[in-house]
Amino acid sequence: MKSRKEKIKVFDMICVSCELRVEKAVKRLNGVRNALASFNDESVIVEYNPDLCSLENIKDAIRVSGYSTESSSRYKIAGMFVIAAAVILIGSSSSGIDINSRLNGATYFVLFLVGILTSIHCVGMCGGMALSQSVNKGGKSKFDSIKPAALYNAGRVTSYTVLGGIVGGLGSVFSLSISIKAGLQIFAGIFMIIMGSNMSGYSLFKRFNIRLPWSACSMKKKPRTPFLVGILNGLMPCGPLQAMQLYALGTGSILKSSLSMLMFSLGTVPLMLGFGAVSGILSRGYTKTLLKFSGILVIVLGIVMGSRGLALAGVNIPTVSTLAAGLYGNKTSAESSAGKSTLKDGVQIIKMTADDSGYIPNGLYVQKNVPVKWIIDGKALNSCNGQIIVPSLNIQRNLQAGENIIEFTPKGGDINFSCGMGMIRGVIKVVDDISTVDTSKPDSSIPAPSSGMPGCSMHGAQGEDSTTKAPSIYSTDLSKVETARLVRKAEKYIYAIEHAPLVNSFA
Repeated sequence: MKSRKEKIKVFDMICVSCELRVEKAVKRLNGVRNALASFNDESVIVEYNPDLCSLENIKDAIRVSGYSTESSSRYKIAGMFVIAAAVILIGSSSSGIDINSRLNGATYFVLFLVGILTSIHCVGMCGGMALSQSVNKGGKSKFDSIKPAALYNAGRVTSYTVLGGIVGGLGSVFSLSISIKAGLQIFAGIFMIIMGSNMSGYSLFKRFNIRLPWSACSMKKKPRTPFLVGILNGLMPCGPLQAMQLYALGTGSILKSSLSMLMFSLGTVPLMLGFGAVSGILSRGYTKTLLKFSGILVIVLGIVMGSRGLALAGVNIPTVSTLAAGLYGNKTSAESSAGKSTLKDGVQIIKMTADDSGYIPNGLYVQKNVPVKWIIDGKALNSCNGQIIVPSLNIQRNLQAGENIIEFTPKGGDINFSCGMGMIRGVIKVVDDISTVDTSKPDSSIPAPSSGMPGCSMHGAQGEDSTTKAPSIYSTDLSKVETARLVRKAEKYIYAIEHAPLVNSFA
């Protein structure tokens, strides 16, 4: 009996679970004796009888299963442009206006979008399971026909959310240590970049395949109910799911990690629910393009997460807008974000405000070896700016409304600080002689004002400086104004508006 062994390149595998799918697709062919796929090597070794099966038949089976036997660099090049554009957008859009209120749910929206795009992978890996649990068991009503699918997806959402809370809780246990908190976020960022690269088809990190301990769990027995099957679905090895679990771990919060996984899981629901209706479309080539794009989003999220971790570790990474200010001599950023100490009774006084715009100023100059009294005015505190971390001083302080005082003596070297999530950043520049400092000159080492990353929960008005408010036409405090006076002022204001065009026409 004839036997031939061929090594065939297989592209578009995004995790080790894809190996099993490729092997099953090839082994179904008549004449194939054995198949061994390798995610790291992007290949499958097939032993077959050439009289019963041809090489082209094997390649067709691989393509039908959702993978490719030919590499395409178009999407990789486009992906690099998307990543670069996203990083530039994140860096440049964080100054000039208060974007925090608009970005309050941006990260969760991106996670939801990642869920939508990676649901294609969910259908590919778990579609058979979903389909087996969505079969109508003979129910008479319309609800009975969709109940199994609804229960299965409800189980998945529940499992993802609960697991998110668990891993977030594990992260919060270590939150007392700044170094461990930073390390978790940096590790999560690196993992997400590796996972996103694999999803997008980049082979650079193929050999660095990281698995979470609980991803080794597998379903040996099928539970009787679709809901329990959905629950166990969260324990199956899945690349995108592992990436999101590491993202949840890096948040260090049970609530935030649960919400992150909830949004991701909700994004996977629509396509999984409509799997039967769209099953004929899923084999088309453009689905792989969407999956590659979802990997690019994961890379961007990994860059954001890693950047936050570096900020918590005390590493100051200049934003695009800050570098531009130093390169082109734009003084606006530096002038509005820098201040220097004043000496009183042998102690340097520096003042900073924590409000809707972040930390203002977020660049402070002090003199070396002179005691410092850092006064932080908590004007508008929230879940993001309400905690300040100074890694080099081993300070992690929850701010209170009003004055917060931190005292230290600078020995030398810049002192970086950030909010508790590593989104809003600042630096205390330590100099030998404070009298030589000119804060009007731009300094690219000072982060741009309000240089937080997406997801920082602030509630200021867009484009409005929270430190100055436009005066009311009535008064600064309406509770102290008589009703009659309010009515008279309103009437005068309305009269002026109505007659303004008439006055202008005679001008």
